[in-house]
Parts: sequence; structure tokens; C-alpha cells
Amino acid sequence: MASVPNFSPDQASARAADAAHAVARTEVAAGLSRSQKEISPRWFYDERGSELFERITRLPEYYLFREERALLREFVPGWIREMRPAALVELGAGAATKTRILLDAFDGATDGAWYIPVDISEDFLKRAADSLREEYPALEIRPLVADFTRPLPLPDALPRPAVFALLGSTIGNFGPRAAVELLTRIASRMREGDRFLLGTDLHKDRSVLEAAYNDQDGVTAAFNLNALAVLNRELGTDFDPRAFRHRAFYDGGTRRIEMHLVAVRDLTVTVPGAGRFTIAAGETIRTEISCKYDRARVAEMFGEAGLILDDWVTGGGPEPPFALAVGRTAALGRAAD
Repeated sequence: MASVPNFSPDQASARAADAAHAVARTEVAAGLSRSQKEISPRWFYDERGSELFERITRLPEYYLFREERALLREFVPGWIREMRPAALVELGAGAATKTRILLDAFDGATDGAWYIPVDISEDFLKRAADSLREEYPALEIRPLVADFTRPLPLPDALPRPAVFALLGSTIGNFGPRAAVELLTRIASRMREGDRFLLGTDLHKDRSVLEAAYNDQDGVTAAFNLNALAVLNRELGTDFDPRAFRHRAFYDGGTRRIEMHLVAVRDLTVTVPGAGRFTIAAGETIRTEISCKYDRARVAEMFGEAGLILDDWVTGGGPEPPFALAVGRTAALGRAAD
């Protein structure tokens, strides 16, 4: 029998980080090898990226934040009174700005309730959690630094019932198959009485959609380019951010916004340990998609993931801009009419 190496906690942590970076470099290299080059939107987010995204949510063109916040304010208090959950797990929490609406409803409604904000940016998440502890001393706030697109390491002691929230139309960043896979992973962590709260952007006029991702102040462009800075720092790549410009457009065929970085000159990029990649002038790297939905498509995705659509609310007008959906696991009840 082979002997087992005896590593200190620091050594084990370093080895785990090295292994994670090796996997990430392989994934980035695979994306740059495709005919349509692409990188994951996870690379937008370090402390600066999180701060830039919070600025985006306050832009006049970015209707998504305002519309979702209005729906949360209108419907969440009633939902919380009815559900009486003991925990809130928010996936991709960021600064938890809109979450305060949920936490206001939780505060006083359930004794000893937990809030678990999940985000990939550790420093940003810690600051948000520290601020929330001062605002909500009665809540047990336990931030979780994790990539929610992977298996979620929730604490065994998580009180139930729980609300799992994925807000901001984050689900739109995943293609059809990946979105269902994500919903399936979430559903697998749910138990009887738990609920899933999803925010989704809806189909609307192209001009409105494209303006939301091409703001006049250039904040979204800076956010897009920040992905290259994160890759350089975290994985040792040698992207030159000055060699790229931001582009975002609506693709009517796939009914989604696409964000790209367009090379302004020929260049070669090295991914350490994974290869060198030539990018021609005018060639693009796709950094994000943002799919737009309707009720039928959300119900279909829920069904494929083992969830049932219990409630669906939208803003007013003939072409509502945004929707909130509430679901439960399929074995626990029937869909709303």
C-alpha cells in the first residue's frame, strides 16, 4: 500500500488552488479554441467587477434592476408571510442590494432565520455580509464563497423550509441545456416546503434590450473588459485589454443578448500550461449571453428540472419587462393555474 503524503492545511489549500487553476486554464483554452471564441462570464467578477456591476444596476438604461425591485417590493412580503421560511439562500448575491427587500420581510417573520449569500467574490461578499449583520442583528448571516454553477456546499444544519433565490435574470446567462442543468442542481438541494424564487427578463423591443447593455457612460464596456484583467491576474494569461472593445447586440434567432470583446488588431494570447492562441483583428470573444423568456419557456425549464411553477408575476403594461417565478419540487404539489 502506498504511503499517504502528510500535507499541512496551508499546503493542502495551495495544492487545491493549483488544481483549480489548472482546470480553469484548460476550460479557458477550450473556449479560445472554438470557432466562436468564448470565455465564461464568471471571469467578470473580482472586487472591481462586482463594484462595476453594482454601478450598472443604477444606470438609467438598465431597466432590469428597477423592474425586478418593484416586483419584489410588491409581492415578497405576502409570499414570506405565506411560506414562513426559516432560511434564504441567495445565489450570486453580490452586494445583496435587492435582497434587503427579502430580508426586511424575513426580519421578525421567523425567529432565528438564516441568510446565506453565495458569491464568487470573497472580499465583496464579506463586506456585504458585515454590513447586513449591522442592519439585521436578529438574522444568522453566513456568507458562502462558492461558484453556484457547481455543486453547492450548503451547511447540513441549514434550517428549513428555505427559499432559494436566483435574481437579476442570472438564469439568462446560461444556454438552454446549461440553464436546465443549473435548475436541476438547485432542485436537488430542495426539500418539502422549500421554494425557488427566480427573476427573469422577458422578450421586448430590440432597442430597449440593446440599450441596457450599451450604456452611454461605458460602465458595461468596462465591466466586459474587466474579465481580461481577472484572467491575467488569476490564471497568468497575457491579454492586452487595450486591444479589445466592447460589443453587445440582440440575436432575434436565439432570442438573447450577446456580449463580445472585439479584437482591434491581430494578437496572440498565452494561457500558461494550455497553449497559445491567435486572435485576428475583428475576431470576437463571446463573454456572456442573456436569454429572454416568457412564461411558457420558464414553465418548460422548471418541468425539465423537476420543478413546478407555483406563481408567476410581471410588471404592468401590454409588454411587461420582467417576471418573478416561484417554484417547488415536482413531487410536492401541483402547478398554479
